[in-house]
Amino acid sequence: MKTQESGMDRLVITGGKALQGTISIGGSKNACLPIIAAALLCPETLLLKNIPRLSDVSSMVQLLLHLGCSVKTDKKNIYLQTDTLATEDAPYDLVRKMRASVVVLGPLLGRFGKARISLPGGCAIGARPIDLHLKGLKLLGAEITLEQGYVSAVVPNGRLIGADIDLDFPSVGATQNLMMAAVLAEGVTRIRQSAREPEIAQLADCLNAMGADVRGAGEAIIEIHGKSRLHGAEYSIEADRIQGGSYAMMVAATGGQAFLRGMKLEYLGQAQGVLASAGVEMQQEDGGISVQASAINPIDIVTAPYPGFPTDLQAQLMALLCLAEGRSSITEKIFENRFMHVPELQRMGADIQLMGDTAIINTTPVTDRPRLTGAEVMATDLRASFSLIMLGLVAEGTTTVQRLYHLDRGYENLTEKLCTLGADVVRKSHDAS
Repeated sequence: MKTQESGMDRLVITGGKALQGTISIGGSKNACLPIIAAALLCPETLLLKNIPRLSDVSSMVQLLLHLGCSVKTDKKNIYLQTDTLATEDAPYDLVRKMRASVVVLGPLLGRFGKARISLPGGCAIGARPIDLHLKGLKLLGAEITLEQGYVSAVVPNGRLIGADIDLDFPSVGATQNLMMAAVLAEGVTRIRQSAREPEIAQLADCLNAMGADVRGAGEAIIEIHGKSRLHGAEYSIEADRIQGGSYAMMVAATGGQAFLRGMKLEYLGQAQGVLASAGVEMQQEDGGISVQASAINPIDIVTAPYPGFPTDLQAQLMALLCLAEGRSSITEKIFENRFMHVPELQRMGADIQLMGDTAIINTTPVTDRPRLTGAEVMATDLRASFSLIMLGLVAEGTTTVQRLYHLDRGYENLTEKLCTLGADVVRKSHDAS
């Protein structure tokens, strides 16, 4: 599966236009990645629909191909079948491209009883260790060793055994890995303080369609009754809530009005109320949501696991609050390095001060505030990239965003969608003048 654009391009933005029109919100990246890995759990075909064309999806597909999975694509559909395992080894060259690839560990151990996977290491927004994954898999009966940057795991008795697992933190990745390992384990597994994100519920729905018995997904305790075998199934990925929230804030920032096809307000959890308080007016309609804003309001928020305000919308909210009248604050409690976009926003005239894990956004009345002006900026991670584009769309002059390979990981057909909404944006190749 190829992505639609080259990752080394840059985006040139001329600000000042209100976004108007209709765009479609693509399938959820964070849901489809573990669901693709779930194809390792059965020998029959798993048909997944509404798959977004993103570089992260391509990386996961390449990893499954390496492991021995047969892959066929048809427009937005992907057919996955894993009769036998070609190798249990997930090498560094594949895993380093995307941290989420570690979720193949659970299904490999659950079905085949062995796996060797490169440690994913750190990332731009902070270290995200997999100790919770490994602790839970050990409780299920896996023997795990760490050597030379790899996790080597084996199930000595041939089949994992159900267990009660108490997570120290509601980790999404650990919850997904343990769910997929447990569906083929003998007996009952209970995952306490599990992640509650909608993507967890989507994974459970897909697993249940494959014949698993997963109960309580989306709640604090997930109960899994292990099965000896799963079967093929069809499953359609729901719209990406982070992408939908991102575009909603972008439209509001420009003072525009748009319809986001496929998006549902319920996907946003408490973020719906936060955005409403900030002045983003959203209304559920048939087939999607309508978005507009009259004025942006200052607010104070703290990121938190779902249903709290997601860290994946933090950078975009910061860009939006640069347009409010008054003082706002954002406290980041999930990742320790997720304010690296602040210096780039400051280059465009944003008044942001960092105090530990809190960012203070100061704005004055429109008539008194310094102008936001276009600048050369550099994307530091996926969501930060979008925040720079947001501010570029309202800043005076031209903004150039470099390192668009971050954006290609999570925003499908971004340039096309922005142009559809009337934005003045041009994507240029690395070698173009």
